[in-house]
Amino acid sequence: MKIVDVCAFYTPRGGGVKTYVERKLAAGPEQGQEIVIIAPGEENGVEEWGEGARIVTIKAPHFPLDSNYFYFNDIAVLHAAISAENPDILEASSPWRSPSLVARWQGNAPRALIMHSDPLSAYAYRWFGRILEQSTIDRHFEWFWRHLRRLDAQYDSVVCANTDLANRLIEGGLTKVVTNPMGVEAGIFTPQLRDEGLRARLLERCALGPEATLLLGVGRHAPEKRWPMVIDAVMAASYDRPVGLVLLGDGRERARIMRYAKGNPHIHFLSPLSNRIELAQLLASGDALIHGCEAETFGMVAAEARASGLPLIAPDRGGVADHARGAGSQLYTANSSASAARAIRRFVDGDRVKARRATVADSAHVRTMDQHFADLFSHYRELRAPSARRVA
Repeated sequence: MKIVDVCAFYTPRGGGVKTYVERKLAAGPEQGQEIVIIAPGEENGVEEWGEGARIVTIKAPHFPLDSNYFYFNDIAVLHAAISAENPDILEASSPWRSPSLVARWQGNAPRALIMHSDPLSAYAYRWFGRILEQSTIDRHFEWFWRHLRRLDAQYDSVVCANTDLANRLIEGGLTKVVTNPMGVEAGIFTPQLRDEGLRARLLERCALGPEATLLLGVGRHAPEKRWPMVIDAVMAASYDRPVGLVLLGDGRERARIMRYAKGNPHIHFLSPLSNRIELAQLLASGDALIHGCEAETFGMVAAEARASGLPLIAPDRGGVADHARGAGSQLYTANSSASAARAIRRFVDGDRVKARRATVADSAHVRTMDQHFADLFSHYRELRAPSARRVA
């Protein structure tokens, strides 16, 4: 099959979507599929990723709220690019404007909407969740639910990576939802990379000794990641317990988040690690991964942490929650620093060795990205089968 992914969220400076796209470009040809990514960018161009994989870039304007991203603004140019590729399967990887543009393409290829983002959790629930019930917020954002139901009618499949989002979409009236969990890159993340010396050095940077608990936070410095809430929770929990927090990431909110930490000596900031082995070593050497964002669709860093034998302290909604329901991890009420602080205290006061032993045992069962793509491609073969009913 030739699979064409119109991916509005891909950028060379991106995070989880970039990791996902680059793995798809490798996994597709390995599994006998041709993969073409069509993305907005600085200039028109083609980047070859080996036989059977490439990225086609269409020159487009910068996204106003984040200059790292671009957006498709010319439907004729986009449709021409799709037609030139003549796909067997056509994907749209955004719930915003681009899937509506893709749906209007006149070709016959089955279409799949990939839910790379959860806008209601990332924005509406985050903005208004402290004062309104989720059902009330949904009623006020009924226009967005109507948009999603229109897309559901125009597409053959809506693919989600976590059960929380899938269940909410089904409850919201979508009828073609398929859940296909993400995984990790095979052969990289493992508990065997644990380095007690690295752990001690990181705790030393947090002005703490090796008897303290080392929490890791990994992700972009963006509002939806809720790092200030995580910092509040860690500071509350560490009032009478030795807890260090290492935050690994970058983004437009970095300076504000560093100011929010107020020079706390037990909180240390690290720049992102581009080397995947170094990231794997870091994850394997912590005591727990703490996450604040309930709007995650992939939960990729959580899967990588699980594969590294690292327990999770995570919100009870979103993609990360799926990974934190196993032994050794702790869930807390999303968007509640008090609940997160209690989860940290439970973890610190519990048997840390036992928790790690449980997650190390679980690490062997963490799904790989190759398994994710094998299931995705199998689903696409079903969509292409003569018996599959095409959407009008």
